[in-house]
Amino acid sequence: MLTVAVLISGAGSNLRALLDAADDPDYPARIVAVGADREADGLAHAEAYGIPTFMVPYAGFDSREAWGTELDEQLRVWRPDLVVLSGLMRLLPPAVVEAWAPRIVNTHPAYLPEFPGAHGVRDALAAGATQTGASVILVDDGVDSGPILAQERVPVLPGDDEHHLHERIKPVERRLLIDVVRRVATGDLDLVAASASASRTL
Repeated sequence: MLTVAVLISGAGSNLRALLDAADDPDYPARIVAVGADREADGLAHAEAYGIPTFMVPYAGFDSREAWGTELDEQLRVWRPDLVVLSGLMRLLPPAVVEAWAPRIVNTHPAYLPEFPGAHGVRDALAAGATQTGASVILVDDGVDSGPILAQERVPVLPGDDEHHLHERIKPVERRLLIDVVRRVATGDLDLVAASASASRTL
């Protein structure tokens, strides 16, 4: 059984979908802890499922590196097989990435490498794109620059604003995440191989 720790910053809609999936006895992964970098509404989803939670407030540290050291220590308490960033709005410090890679995955509301960064949906609209998408990637030291594990296109419809487009992307993002975690758990997706393959193409 694959054990998963999830890190969030906000409402945790992807987290809730993953919790729902993991509640099925046939799903081959279990969430063992949920952490946040602030008071996040999404922690309530974990608590509703009886999942332990922890918080490492970014504002309480003098540097990103110091915050990362504490975050790493908290993760090590739970020793997850996989770390999922589910709306965590912080770049992980290089030391944390090095400690856990390639066992860290992230979701992004765009068809990477198109529109990386914190405003992927807004940027797609500003660029006049006719389609965008959702992606699940391995985390590296860059901004949404890691190897792509799964992605799917989502059309931009006439009259779309940021809210409506994002609401159509979210279900795709959730489905891709649930499937990637499942594939990692069953061995159908080898994160070490995916990382090594990406390194060879650089």
